[in-house]
Amino acid sequence: MKNPKRYTVTAALPYTNGPIHIGHLAGVYVPADIYVRYLKLKGEDVAFVCGSDEHGVPITIKAKKEGVSPQNVVDKYNAIIKQSFQDFGIQFDNYSRTSAKIHHDTATEFFKTMYDKGKFIEETTEQLYDAKANQFLADRFVTGTCPKCGNEEAYGDQCEKCGSSLNATDLINPKSAITGDVPTLKSTKHWFLPLDQYDGFLKDWILKDHKKDWKSNVYGQCKSWIDEGLRARAVTRDLDWGIPVPVKGGEGKVLYVWFDAPIGYISSTKEWAEREGKDWEPYWKDKDTKLVHFIGKDNIVFHCIIFPVMLKAEGSYILPDNVPANEFLNLEGRKLSTSKNWAVWLHDYLKDFPGKEDVLRYVLTANAPETKDNDFTWKDFQTRNNSELVAIYGNFINRVVILTHKYYEGVVPKASDFSETDLKVFEDIKTFPSQIAASIEKYRFREAQGIMMNLARLGNKYLADEEPWKLQKTDPERTSTIMYVALQVASALAVLSEPFLPFTALKLKTMLNFEDFSDPLLWNDISKLDELLPTNHYINTAEFLFSKIEDEEMQKQVDKLEASKIANEKEGSELEPQKEVATFEDFSKLDLRVGTILTAEKKAKTKKLMVLTVDTGLDHRTIVSGIAEHYKPEELIGRRVSVVVNLKPITLKGTLSEGMILMTEDSSGKLTFVNPDPSGEVKNGSTIN
Repeated sequence: MKNPKRYTVTAALPYTNGPIHIGHLAGVYVPADIYVRYLKLKGEDVAFVCGSDEHGVPITIKAKKEGVSPQNVVDKYNAIIKQSFQDFGIQFDNYSRTSAKIHHDTATEFFKTMYDKGKFIEETTEQLYDAKANQFLADRFVTGTCPKCGNEEAYGDQCEKCGSSLNATDLINPKSAITGDVPTLKSTKHWFLPLDQYDGFLKDWILKDHKKDWKSNVYGQCKSWIDEGLRARAVTRDLDWGIPVPVKGGEGKVLYVWFDAPIGYISSTKEWAEREGKDWEPYWKDKDTKLVHFIGKDNIVFHCIIFPVMLKAEGSYILPDNVPANEFLNLEGRKLSTSKNWAVWLHDYLKDFPGKEDVLRYVLTANAPETKDNDFTWKDFQTRNNSELVAIYGNFINRVVILTHKYYEGVVPKASDFSETDLKVFEDIKTFPSQIAASIEKYRFREAQGIMMNLARLGNKYLADEEPWKLQKTDPERTSTIMYVALQVASALAVLSEPFLPFTALKLKTMLNFEDFSDPLLWNDISKLDELLPTNHYINTAEFLFSKIEDEEMQKQVDKLEASKIANEKEGSELEPQKEVATFEDFSKLDLRVGTILTAEKKAKTKKLMVLTVDTGLDHRTIVSGIAEHYKPEELIGRRVSVVVNLKPITLKGTLSEGMILMTEDSSGKLTFVNPDPSGEVKNGSTIN
């Protein structure tokens, strides 16, 4: 959308079952904050909203484990998350929570409007039920084997190994996460959103209208979902924690969290507008409003397909203009894991590195996983701080301010005749706002930050080339001109670095005494004004914007992670308890055979699946196994394996799989084969008893 009248910018509602870590920051909150700060520096009308997502099964599971109420859990983590964002400088216009009355009222009204318009399908279906717990099992209360990749620890709504969206009844060998019992099927009534009825709308709106302006990773995931065929999804659940279903027959049921959570953006906007004396509706219902959702890749489907269908079905809301989702950030080469404490928690970072909020913002932006997964390491964190922030940005500002006080007692000197070099610097300064803006508006924040740092490099090079410290005594007139020019660069940097380094920009503005200006310098002023810092303007004394980080500080962080790794390995080395007793008849149903892998090929457009041809002695059959991240195809050919040959065939990503290869995990989480005798003495097809 060109030239919108206003912007509504949302950041994914953080789930209140744990604190914020650097993966959340890199994926969602830092890029969103950069974008909004840039818009506000341009004088745009912006509503930047977020809030805590406080409903859903993981909350109730955590509450059960801790022996407290769900409200206790969400109150605890809402406070931690909200304070962490505030301390880190993420400047939401409103941070709400989905347990608030205004949200309950908004979500209830939204559901009733859709219900009254006949937008839902009401069906009685068979749902998993735990007789011992005397309750229906919502998705996260069910675990089992993923039918698409074979992961034995998939949840009832999603497999976290292959990323597939699931229904609990899709799982193979499902078990209750409450009691461990095998659930039964029981009839229950629910309301469904018929996504398949919006297939044409989604194809036009996403696959045609947004083919060129949405990020490739976002567009690709949406296309995959649409191409596979959409189906109705339930919008209600049998739970007692959440927003009650507000229609007849909805007793004992709540709105499913994926339905109520995105409505939290609307209720948060209402809360903000009410506080500020504004009308909320133009921010969600005016066609001249640009709506942008910042999310991680695990939320793409909800924000690009499901929520837009909800908005379309309700009928009075605008659709998102863009959903610039990022991929995942890894930590020291391993996937971030909250359960295994393999993370850098924001509230811990703020304690360990006081005053270094901008260092983390800078490094996370420089390593942003914008179109593919990326990696955070403490070594890179240290290097970027010392070699870039300290040596380039900080060094330039320190020299400019110190020399201004040394030569002119802190007063901006008068410039005389400008050289060609000086004029070129002025010309270059004016190009930076549009260069940075072009990257930000394409959601290329890593690129935009790099351009901003080039302005600091320009200032450093100018001072190094002109060497005013050598001319002060022999050519004071030229020296004053050089210092005047350098101070203009510093002033531009104070404005243009604010979206990326807000704490640093504020310190720099204080040093340059921007408080004396009747009107603050804004983004577009940098390219329009010929003078940013006038002659005879007094600036304050220098202070270090950044400080060098020593090896010892980094070693403490590495040691902390190593301790988590050792603890995880120790926990992993503890054997799982024996499963429930099986009869001989149960075991005898399994047909286990020795086999040999003949061919291996990674399944296209998947990360984890390997398509294998296995000689089972009985036949040559295709088996799809989720081992592609652990083995290369050439490592598998000729390997002897143990195979379940009488498993019911299933189709995984379009390929029929006729069996399962027995695997286990080592202490590092690597999948390894449960091998038969590798000598070859045991023939293919031999039974394993």
